[in-house]
Amino acid sequence: MANEKEKSGTMLTSEELSVFCDQIALMLESGMTLRDGIDMLAEDEEKNGARTRPYSLMRETMEETGSLYIAMKEREAEWPHYMIEMVGIGEETGRLEEIMRNLSSYYLREGKIRDAAASAVSYPLVLGIMMVVIIAVLLWRVMPVFRRVLGSLGVDSSGSSVKLMNAGTVAGWIVLALIGLLILAAVTVVILMRTKHRDRTMAFLRNLLPPVQRISRKLSASRIAGMLGMMLQGGFPIENALDMAANALDDGESIARVKGIQAEMEKGETFADAVSSSGLFSDFYNRVLKIGAASGHEPQVMAKIAEVYEEQVEDDLNRLISLIEPVLVALLSIVIGAILLSMMLPMAGVMSSL
Repeated sequence: MANEKEKSGTMLTSEELSVFCDQIALMLESGMTLRDGIDMLAEDEEKNGARTRPYSLMRETMEETGSLYIAMKEREAEWPHYMIEMVGIGEETGRLEEIMRNLSSYYLREGKIRDAAASAVSYPLVLGIMMVVIIAVLLWRVMPVFRRVLGSLGVDSSGSSVKLMNAGTVAGWIVLALIGLLILAAVTVVILMRTKHRDRTMAFLRNLLPPVQRISRKLSASRIAGMLGMMLQGGFPIENALDMAANALDDGESIARVKGIQAEMEKGETFADAVSSSGLFSDFYNRVLKIGAASGHEPQVMAKIAEVYEEQVEDDLNRLISLIEPVLVALLSIVIGAILLSMMLPMAGVMSSL
């Protein structure tokens, strides 16, 4: 039992969460009870020797209560807060199957966005580490060899050739230090994003980097639109949907935007006008939402807006990657070229004088 507790702190990936939600929806559609379904998933885990066993750890609670919400709530470290709250809503309203299907799509989208964000961070990090290694080898191993060669050829240590080499060395060390600091900053940001300081870290990045601000706003719009669209499709009144969204969301920016919509609606604004006043969507999508509201298709419109913003986030991240990569490659080429020139020019000068 102690060993199982040690394995219980790992949250499932977005892809695993999507598959789980789809499995639960299929079980409910086939008429299987949740208790039997979780028991079947737990047996499959044990048979396959899974590294983490979230279903096995839920099985006992499911057998006692029959409630998926209670079983997940007892193990909050393994399940997203948003999913837990939505499962609770589904059990209370009798719409659990529909909500689990919507959650499956939601976490599939989340997984795509996370993968794109990971690529945006990992590629520059790899290139940065390569730059550090190459420059360090040049400065520590190659440069001293050229100094010894010049010394053996009788080049004066105060001459212009040696001064040029020294300048190249200093420039290399400066660039090496700057790249090292950038890599350290990037790793620190990645670590902070996984802690309780996530909101403050995102706020700092938004203020520091305009591209991050644009991507963050679109990501927030996608999450809110997807969540509200899912709730509206489930038949929830918009006031209740906003309350539940504010409680289920886990990032400060999205919560503030939902609160802003609620505040506008309390002043007598319609939902479409409140969304427009909040600045959540662009003017084009605000007009689309108003048309959808007038025709009674708000849920479908919100779901479509969420999909469009998700695609825009992926495109923006890909563009950011495509911009960062050539910049780093160009910087690497310039720095290495400068260091090599600072070594080769003095050598060429000496050789031409012989």
